[in-house]
Amino acid sequence: MEIREFAERVLLSDELSHKLAAIEGPLTDEEPGPAVRHVTPTRPANLQFAPRRTAPKMPLPGAFETPAKRAIAHHIMANHELQALEVMAWTLLAFPDSPTEFRQGMVTVMADEQRHTRMHIERAAMLGLTFGDLPVNCYIWKKALSFTNVLDYLAGLPLVFEGANLDHSLEFAEAFSKAGDERSASLMRVIHRDEIEHVAFGIKWLRKLMPDGSDEWETFQKHLHWPLRPVKAKGEVFQREARLAAGLSEEFVDRLQQIDD
Repeated sequence: MEIREFAERVLLSDELSHKLAAIEGPLTDEEPGPAVRHVTPTRPANLQFAPRRTAPKMPLPGAFETPAKRAIAHHIMANHELQALEVMAWTLLAFPDSPTEFRQGMVTVMADEQRHTRMHIERAAMLGLTFGDLPVNCYIWKKALSFTNVLDYLAGLPLVFEGANLDHSLEFAEAFSKAGDERSASLMRVIHRDEIEHVAFGIKWLRKLMPDGSDEWETFQKHLHWPLRPVKAKGEVFQREARLAAGLSEEFVDRLQQIDD
């Protein structure tokens, strides 16, 4: 299978099982095809993006004592992971002239996103909630539509959304653990470890693709489109060691940790 075909299956299938189907065998990149920028992903009817402010908000950690609230949290995070997967597919189709090594690396990350989505769906179901029973938002997807090149993608998704999840994943793990839900806590710790690799992928390719002599922090800032900005790349409890493990420089981590807005 070509990388383009895989991206089209993820982005344009109206069956969730097809979007999340594991990749079979190595993918080739001999026919990347023309650049195509899709306005919306194709989704099943029960997962269409809901009107603004109609999707449920993330329950506060103090509410996680209630299984129904934990189920809502997993439902929301399943949609976040699915959006990230769709944005990655969108990126492969929008920028077919990006390096094959980058595109192959994206496929590896996408396999993780598929797995994360399935994990959240399965956990929500065990807590009594079927994925698609609640409205879902399009926040991550909408931000991707402003990407004009691969550097925009790298700054926006791996280094902001996945970077912030280095913090959020452990914050949720602690909240689930406090509620006595070690299964959900363990799930979040697995995702945390994967996010380290995803942030590593992002900074690796930012360094490879930015102009010679450029500063990586300045490049990162330059390629963020409002409302994305550096402060959005972190949560409440800053996981410094995780960012260093991902290969971010001490200077980059320092600047991120110190920024307020």
